[in-house]
Amino acid sequence: MSDSTNESFLQRHSRDVVERLIRQMEEGTGPFVQPWDARMDLGLPMNPTTGKTYKGGNLLHLWALQNAWDVKDNRWMTYKQAAAVGAQVRKGEKASIIEYWDWSPVEEAKKSGDPDLIAKAHPNVFFPRVFNASQIDGLPALVLPEQRTEPEVHQACEKVIQDSGARIHHDGGNQAFYRPMTDSIHLPERHTFGSSAGYYGTILHELAHWSGFPSRLNRPMKGGFGSVDYAKEELVAEVSSMLMGERLSIGHDPTQHAAYIKHWIQILRDDPRELFRAAAAAERVVDFLKVPELVHEPLPKVEQERQPVAANQQKLEKPNDEKACSKERARPKRREHAMIA
Repeated sequence: MSDSTNESFLQRHSRDVVERLIRQMEEGTGPFVQPWDARMDLGLPMNPTTGKTYKGGNLLHLWALQNAWDVKDNRWMTYKQAAAVGAQVRKGEKASIIEYWDWSPVEEAKKSGDPDLIAKAHPNVFFPRVFNASQIDGLPALVLPEQRTEPEVHQACEKVIQDSGARIHHDGGNQAFYRPMTDSIHLPERHTFGSSAGYYGTILHELAHWSGFPSRLNRPMKGGFGSVDYAKEELVAEVSSMLMGERLSIGHDPTQHAAYIKHWIQILRDDPRELFRAAAAAERVVDFLKVPELVHEPLPKVEQERQPVAANQQKLEKPNDEKACSKERARPKRREHAMIA
């Protein structure tokens, strides 16, 4: 928790999220520093009422909580969303805070074409409170998606690679790297990889770097090995690899990039919001490479008689820190914003 009265709620939330991730990274158990097998993994945190995976920093935050709590369920939803599908958050369970950014004011200002309105427009941020399925009664049992066959996985990976149009050469010796000067990817010979998942995972990591070229996503590609800028770009590529590994069912093996962990920890301690920027950049990478998203079938909503649950909901959804709690007691309860993953 924060010890500074000058911090905003967003700053405190960001720092709390990052401190938890840093502890896990130091223990080798963080979401994007721990190897995992797609055949054994629960999957990325998702909202069963929408069927969609959470995005950006929320995804990393909730996945870190799954690891910390050692829960066997990747489903997260708000109190109201649980009630809408006929489930009930157990009394006394504490909510986890995520952040939701509403960019509609900015989009509306852009449509107006008024420079003054555009300059003054800014997004609104809300902090929905969500619960893991392990905190909720009445949900159906978790059903993991059916595993793809190995040929299907290979076909999906090859499609992403071919559709990218990237120039890939198997002449890297024992190294894999992207060379911005020639805008080309260089890899070891294919037969030297221990598995097809390792081969595809390496290409996808380098494709993440490739996407940052000025004519594509135009990320800062400056700085040599060991520099802060270099480590930031590696963080984007690593989170991108993790997301693609989930979507393409190849898992994730971060061991070859473990050398950057100390740099990442220092970067995140200096500026906790860097985690959320890197996660957002990784989402743009995955979208740019057109890696198909895994969409689950949403749970059906249940028509039920309205119950007097307001008092229980208020108790369950109040903020975890005492300062925020005291502020809540000082003013009427505000309407919660439902999170759309």
